Formats: sequence, structure tokens, C-alpha cells
Amino acid sequence: MKHRKWFAMLVLVLLASLISPTHARADMAPPEQPPGTNIVPGKENTQVRMVAETVTLTVLTNPSPDYLGQAATEAVFTMRNLGTETETMEARFPLTFWNAPDDGYGGHPEITDIQVWVDSKKATTHRIGSDVQSPWAAFTVTFPPGKDVIVTVKYTTNGYASTSQQYFNLRYILETGAGWKDTIGSADIIVKLPYEASNDNVGWTHYGDFPSPAYFAGNEIRWHYENFEPTPENNVFVSLVIVSRWQNVLHWRKETQKNPKDGEAWGQLGKAIKEATFSGISIPDNALYHEAVQAYEKALSLLPNDALWHYGFADLLWKRETLVANLDYAVLSRAVSELQKSQQLGLNNPDTHQLASDISSFYPWALSLSQSNNDEDHYKYDYLILTATPTTQPTEMPTVEATSTPQMQTTPTETAQPTDTAIPVSPTKSSNTGSPVCGGAALIVIPALAAFWLAGRPKPRRR
Repeated sequence: MKHRKWFAMLVLVLLASLISPTHARADMAPPEQPPGTNIVPGKENTQVRMVAETVTLTVLTNPSPDYLGQAATEAVFTMRNLGTETETMEARFPLTFWNAPDDGYGGHPEITDIQVWVDSKKATTHRIGSDVQSPWAAFTVTFPPGKDVIVTVKYTTNGYASTSQQYFNLRYILETGAGWKDTIGSADIIVKLPYEASNDNVGWTHYGDFPSPAYFAGNEIRWHYENFEPTPENNVFVSLVIVSRWQNVLHWRKETQKNPKDGEAWGQLGKAIKEATFSGISIPDNALYHEAVQAYEKALSLLPNDALWHYGFADLLWKRETLVANLDYAVLSRAVSELQKSQQLGLNNPDTHQLASDISSFYPWALSLSQSNNDEDHYKYDYLILTATPTTQPTEMPTVEATSTPQMQTTPTETAQPTDTAIPVSPTKSSNTGSPVCGGAALIVIPALAAFWLAGRPKPRRR
């Protein structure tokens, strides 16, 4: 069939691009943004030590339309001159990628709203460097011997998106702090969300070994280090569900609690969870996925003749199948059944046909499509899995070998000291600790394929 062939070709192209070398990412993801970075001394062999730092990234509820996510960033550095002589220098803060790469498209986006204070007095900054030599914001600071000097830097961190554009990433670079005297005494990196942080709305990857374990504390994600010489392994990378998507989940949870007999609200809850769950953060078969299943079931128990919710449920079940290696025959059968019900109730649009085509392409023994009256735009559906047990059936989804990645640590290291009220972050199947998508390796290969299906076609009013 013509559509099957084109679909198969698109699958191969997508999978190949996800596992191809670094340069391929530029064709798939929005440009990476410059990360937050520790200040750098203006000269070598300084006697000034970074005694402590606290970096807070407060995720904005209403980011600029140009970005899927943004965070107001404040970095407070306590500096101490361990020498016997006063040092005056031009300290620096990188305005773009501190180690001079580009954004994947050959561009060098810059931080545009940086402000600096030295001991509560606003400092004047000036730009040094060029587009070729990475530009920096430089400011003059004096460090008397034995006295603490507080340097505060504020700016907006722009999140950059995954290939599926369902979630956004934030980074903070600690390793530039190695330019100061001795070790960094202590460092606290805090990401504040506008709601409770959990494994359902937070995930991360990392460039090297996973850093000092993160901990949830209410609406915060925290990292803590003590007496360390920063390296790339200490840099923080965090992926977050798009804020508006998670707020939508919270909204419909409240609506179903207030109106438990409202089938439309239950359907909207299932849809909202689906959009958050299949963002590359959460995993199939976790509590969030099962909540979405129950929401669709409740919607259909109240609105049994609503074709769109039958389609939405089928779509959820099928996407779950795309995220697991082993075929769950019962889930696949139920997805096909819900799709059939939606069509029996009169729903016949590009979405339902695309879903049927997707299933047929992977499992032709479960659902077969044939042209109707020699019209390639009209097909006859044969729901084989609902009428007979196939004589042969694959046990796994088609998979592709992805770059292997280190696993997240499950216990705190000596440098991580969570507070008594903090809840340790539970590692999940989606908490991939390898290179982020922007670095050339897929965060998750098959979820990106699911996102490709989700994003590439028109959507009905609700599903």
C-alpha cells in the first residue's frame, strides 16, 4: 500500500537521524540556548576562592512565545581572597556557550539581560570578545584580603526544546568555577517549579556521570556539592514537561474532583495526561499512564457514544505500545477495539486513518487496510485481532540500537546532603543519563517516534 511504504520510509529516516552523529541534531531540534555558568576570574593564579554559591532557576509560568520554557536565574557567589594582597580584576560571565560551540545551526545566541551586583551595589558590565571569540560580560571587582565579597548575577535562562518539542531543557555549568583558587566550598543548585516537582513532570540527562543526586523538596529540585573541584560531571542538565501542559493536568484533576459525573472533564484529563506522559519524560506503565487509562475509561462509561473519546483512548493505548519493547497483546487488542468503536460511531478523519495506518504498518496481522473501490484515499479496515487469534505474531516492537548511556545513581554520594524534608528523586526508566538530544544522541528513541506521530498530523477538537 502506498501509505504504508511512505510511513515505513519516514520511520527509517527518523530512527536513523536519532542515532546519527552530533551534526544531525541541527535538523531536528530548535536551537540550543546558552546555559547559566559560574563566573570566571579575569586573570590566572588568583588567590580568590569561591567559598559558596547558590544558583536558583525559577521556572516562569508565562514564558516568551519564542521559547517553550524560561527561568529567571539568580546566582549568588561568596568570594574570599585567601592571599595577603588586594586583588582587583575584571571578572567575567559568558554571554553565549562558554566553550565556543554553536547552537547546532551555526549561530551563537547570547544572554541579553544580564545584571551584576557586587556587595549589593550594581556593577557596570561591558562586553568583551567577539562573535568569533566567545563574548563575555566583564565587570570590575575588588577582593580585599580575608574579606568575603558577594557577587550576584541575574539573567533569564531560555529553555531549548527536545526533538519532539514536548518538553524543554535547562542547563547550568559549574565547571568554569575551577578557575578560582582551590576547591569550591559549597554549591547549591535549585530549580523552582510553579507546582510540586515529581518524577511525572521532571526528568534529566547529563553529559557524563550523573551528578550529585538531585532531590525533590516541595516544588524544588536541588543539587548540593561540598569542597569539590568542578568538572563536566558536576554540570546540571534538567528536562521539564512544558509548564502549560502540566498545569492542564492539574486543572482537569480539579475539575473531575468537583464534577465526578462530567464525562467531558474525564476525557480532557486523559488527554492532558497523555500529552504530558508521552513527552519523553514519563514512562509507560507508571502511575500517570494508568491514571490516563482510568480517566478515559471513566469518560467512556459516562459518554459511551462519544467517538472522539474512543479514538483518544485508542491513541493512548497505541502510544504506550510504541514505548515498550515487548508487545502487550491485550493492550494492542484494546487499542484496535477502541479505534473500531470510534469509526462505528461515525468518526472518520485523517487522525483515525493515520492511527489505523500506523498499527497496520507494525502489525498487519492485527489490522489490515485495503483500498476501497480503487480509491487510494478510501480504505477498508479489517480488524483481524478482534476476530481471530493470529497464527504468528511478533513479540517485540521493531527497535533500533541506541547509544548506551550510564545509569542514574540511586543513592546519594558523600557530597550530596539532602535536607530532612527533601524527598530523593526516584530513578525512572525515562531518567536517561546519557547525552541530551542536542548533543547528538537521542534522549529516548522510541518516544521521539511517538511524538513524531503525534505532531505530524491535524488534530480534532479533542481526543
